[in-house]
Amino acid sequence: MTVKLGLVGTGTVGGGCIDILKGHREEFKRHYGIDVELVRVCSRNPEQAIEHGVEDIFTQDFHDILNDPDIDIVIELIGGTTVARDVVLGALRAGKNVVTANKALMATHGEEVMRTAEEAGKEIAFEASVGGGIPIIDPMKHSLIANRIDSVMGIVNGTTNYMLTRMAEDDMPYADVLAEAQAKGFAEADPTADVDGLDAAAKIAILASIAFNSRVTIDDVHAEGIRHITPLDLEIAKDMGYCVKLLAHAHRTDEGIDVRVHPTMLPLSHQLATVNGVYNAIYVVGDAVGETMFFGEGAGSGPAASAVMGDVLEVARHLQAGIPPFVGCTCTDKLPLVPMEELKTKYYIRFTVADRSGVLAAMAGVFASHDVSVHSVIQRGKKDGNSVDITYVTHTAREKSVRAVLADIAKLDDVLREEPSVIRVED
Repeated sequence: MTVKLGLVGTGTVGGGCIDILKGHREEFKRHYGIDVELVRVCSRNPEQAIEHGVEDIFTQDFHDILNDPDIDIVIELIGGTTVARDVVLGALRAGKNVVTANKALMATHGEEVMRTAEEAGKEIAFEASVGGGIPIIDPMKHSLIANRIDSVMGIVNGTTNYMLTRMAEDDMPYADVLAEAQAKGFAEADPTADVDGLDAAAKIAILASIAFNSRVTIDDVHAEGIRHITPLDLEIAKDMGYCVKLLAHAHRTDEGIDVRVHPTMLPLSHQLATVNGVYNAIYVVGDAVGETMFFGEGAGSGPAASAVMGDVLEVARHLQAGIPPFVGCTCTDKLPLVPMEELKTKYYIRFTVADRSGVLAAMAGVFASHDVSVHSVIQRGKKDGNSVDITYVTHTAREKSVRAVLADIAKLDDVLREEPSVIRVED
């Protein structure tokens, strides 16, 4: 049996999939007995089809793929939640299996997609939606299901990890590093999704849904980015034995699911602290397996196409063997979400304040009034001679109490010179 494929999207990842199919089709047949054939390609850009040598099977209308009765698997690689949603749902309703790399779609409309696949009796596979080439969804849906997963924590955005690495190692300010990342193709012209944590939020919503068997959408995820991080913060963190990473967190707690994205200070001894540049890593803790970490390249043509084609071959294997879908939606619980204001953790807070007597005492009084216990205070003078940097590290405190501290210190007369820098601390 030859399993026939329709591809929608010929950008970076789509092009990578075409290259893999052209280069390895005979090996797939020889090694695994899986014969897959790309019979239709859809894109808004005919020149991309020509570039990859598939102009003879090219169309600009995705309905040509959905309406083709010979196509068994539709590969959706256009991204977004509008046309892509039509492609995915339309393909499933047309009786086709679907492979997608679309994190935004699965984090926003995942429940609808999974329900439609179940109703149609078809498979929906989305390994490439998280972590690029890193296998993570398949292990969590298969290899680790004997565990109660207690925690998933990851560096899941290569752009911000590259930027923070450059800022820390080369003392480069945010704006310069962003421009460099854009010049190298690591960051988009509009970097909002990356630098504001939205890309990571979609990915952790997907992982949390799988890990805890309870639906989490991107709207449930508190997301903060790295725009306010400075080389000074990274230098102070290093002096304290920490690094700063944009981390996606998902933790099972007695109160429910704690899911969030924000810059986090990690001890240099933590496994994730060694993950630099454009690399990603996902740290999973299960009650039986203990600590595991999945590491690799999180983006790019090759890694993402590797994950997509892994899904394609697995679905094709099932079709050839006559195996119906057997791992659908696993969100069988409805666990509560822990409000961000109820988070309990340690905090790094750096204030730039007026260099005059009484300021430190006034600030200490504010911390005490909200029952936020301070572990350490570091004061550094600034070149202008009129202000100083005061860095506090708290003991474990509640988020809403720390926010109250920040609000009250902002009201002190002529004290703050800049917006404070706040980074949560993970031990």
